[in-house]
Amino acid sequence: MSQTVVDRIPDHIARAVVDPHAFAEWDGIHTMLAELRRDHPFARADLDGYETFWIASRYEDIQAIAKRNDLFLSGVAQIMPLADVVLEHSIGFQALSRGVVTMNAPEHMKYRLLTQNWFQPKSIRGFETRFRQIARRYVDHMASLGGECDFFKEIAVHYPLMVINSILGIPDEAEPLMMRLTQNLVNIDDPELTGEPVPKTPEERAARTRAVAEEAWDYFKQVAAERRANPTDDVASVIANARIGGQPISDIDTLGYYVTVATAGHDTTAASVAAAIWALAERPEQLAKVQADPSLIPNLVDEAVRWTTPIYHFVRTAAEDTEFGGQHIAKGDRIVLMYLSGNRDEDVFDDPFEFRVDRPVNRQIGFGYGVHLCLGQHLARMEMGILFEELLPRLKSLELAGTPTRKITNFLGGPKSVPIRYEMA
Repeated sequence: MSQTVVDRIPDHIARAVVDPHAFAEWDGIHTMLAELRRDHPFARADLDGYETFWIASRYEDIQAIAKRNDLFLSGVAQIMPLADVVLEHSIGFQALSRGVVTMNAPEHMKYRLLTQNWFQPKSIRGFETRFRQIARRYVDHMASLGGECDFFKEIAVHYPLMVINSILGIPDEAEPLMMRLTQNLVNIDDPELTGEPVPKTPEERAARTRAVAEEAWDYFKQVAAERRANPTDDVASVIANARIGGQPISDIDTLGYYVTVATAGHDTTAASVAAAIWALAERPEQLAKVQADPSLIPNLVDEAVRWTTPIYHFVRTAAEDTEFGGQHIAKGDRIVLMYLSGNRDEDVFDDPFEFRVDRPVNRQIGFGYGVHLCLGQHLARMEMGILFEELLPRLKSLELAGTPTRKITNFLGGPKSVPIRYEMA
């Protein structure tokens, strides 16, 4: 009986996808991902210090695996070295990993349904006036800066945080705290964004994660207590008073829900907005096209998400021995859904390496796929669209004023600096 020949990922690519610095070199990582799609579309990485993991790099394979949520389970969200297993046993990691994105059936849908109605188009339309006020505030701020700024640092990182605070019911004055928490949670490998050195050991990383989780809980438990005593019409109240099977959800699940909403709704949108302005600053013809036809703004939003793919990957774990793509997968193997690669798949997107505001069919998977499709996708599209509606008509000119840079991360990424020069009406 013949055995399946294992398709192995070349070492230089396997090392790159676990290296946070590799994703800051945009052209280089995309060259390697294109090689994967062409030569090793579903293949295994065997790296010292890591559990066996497979990478699905093609769009259709990513979708197929995401559909089989009974066989390929959520849990650990990102690729981690074996040494970091200490994280899985820390209270900080447990709390931060107890979000709907890491849950499986039947638990997953029970928790998702707690807030799902809040994130439907009908519900979030009620926030449009508030979102537009926030957008205008930041567009006016941009106009006051004298024609030059770092768009990420001055606008993109703040606007979506204020939007998500509105949804949660968090007061504006809590922005500095929320900013510090979200940046320290998702950017631990980038000292520019956290203001702290990168942890040198798994124990240091666990301690940092625990400290952030404890600070988050100190704040959110006050929010939860207030909303239980005096419920209001916001997502924080829904989470604080959530019950499943007639029982209140646990403290860890409450914190996990708050943190998931805060971080997923902040960094991903900030990254997509900043990357869109970066792309338009480099492509004046695309800027002119969307300014001449504002009906293209929804296309611009989806192209920004495809282009950026702020969540580079998610991990699934095989629930049992199985086969996929002609390869034998053992129970417990990790499967990396490389969304960043899927959104450049040449078999799905025409000219995938071009940024096009009028891309006619954009089936981007930046919001994920299947039962874990992003809960906040409608909110993200709406808030991005509103910002572009307020900003683009006022831009007389736009160009880069320096070299933009990207976050040091292999998980939740995007720009961290987008210096621009502009003239505004």
